[in-house]
Amino acid sequence: MAFAAHIRNPEFMPAPAGVEDRRMKIYRELFFNNISKFLAGNFPVLRRIYDETGWSRLTRDFYVEHRAHTPLFPELPQEFLRYLQEQRQDRPGDPPFLLELAHYEWVELALSLDEHELSHLEHDPEGDLLEGAPVLSLLAWPLSYRFPVHRIGPDFQPQEPPDEPSHLLVYRNRRDEVKFMELNAVSRLLLALMQEQPETSGRQLLEQTASRIGFKDTATVITTGSQLMMDLRDRDVLLGTRPPGNA
Repeated sequence: MAFAAHIRNPEFMPAPAGVEDRRMKIYRELFFNNISKFLAGNFPVLRRIYDETGWSRLTRDFYVEHRAHTPLFPELPQEFLRYLQEQRQDRPGDPPFLLELAHYEWVELALSLDEHELSHLEHDPEGDLLEGAPVLSLLAWPLSYRFPVHRIGPDFQPQEPPDEPSHLLVYRNRRDEVKFMELNAVSRLLLALMQEQPETSGRQLLEQTASRIGFKDTATVITTGSQLMMDLRDRDVLLGTRPPGNA
């Protein structure tokens, strides 16, 4: 326990008695550098916006304060995200978009490891998306953020969220490629309605969308929305429609 506590927090926890510091240093650096490099590889944008000192401090804080409940390295990014969500809160030097950017970067890994397959949901791939109930892929995640996380980088680090949130769609297609797509408020609303009402026809969903946004020209919304749904089917975001008897 003393050995592990010292490796985790060498500044405040003494090394076990009788162990040469030269030998302890090997373990201190090996463990910490492994964690730091692994997190940097999974959160590359986040890593680039921190200088060496800031990144080391963030990694060390996670290493010291968080108790992970998994021995699996692929789950370490989720543990880091959990640390940001539940423990870290706002600290000097942290960008205001820290949590949102980390979540956005984590999503790509999470989707690549998700064990769902597109075949897990029954669907008719040739079904009429307007008259039938569209089937949204389990590997398509509509997301909304206060900050434009898809644009953040070393040269763009907003300190205040814009007036409008950023709506994004992250999905994994049949080739197991994780893709990103920017949504507007209307398409984000349509996808939310699909999630909430999986048995509702595409036409009814578009009519509800028009009503929600206060747009009286429902026919235009249906025409535009129909084109959007076909594009989403081409991208494997929509798989088709619910088969007869399941609607």
